[in-house]
Amino acid sequence: MDPDDAPSRPDDFLDALVRQDIDSLSVAELDARITVLQGEIARCQLKKDRAISHRASADDLFRR
Repeated sequence: MDPDDAPSRPDDFLDALVRQDIDSLSVAELDARITVLQGEIARCQLKKDRAISHRASADDLFRR
């Protein structure tokens, strides 16, 4: 993601994250960062999947 394409809310931590300079990070620091970000992606995906499932259940309930 190009930092210029990031959302522009001043309190948005994702904006701050993508604008952070990573040039000075070591390989170990980059690996740690990637691990944390992959965990966050998994957490977001799980939340999204649950929300989709919840919505589908609600839709089914109200269609009856």
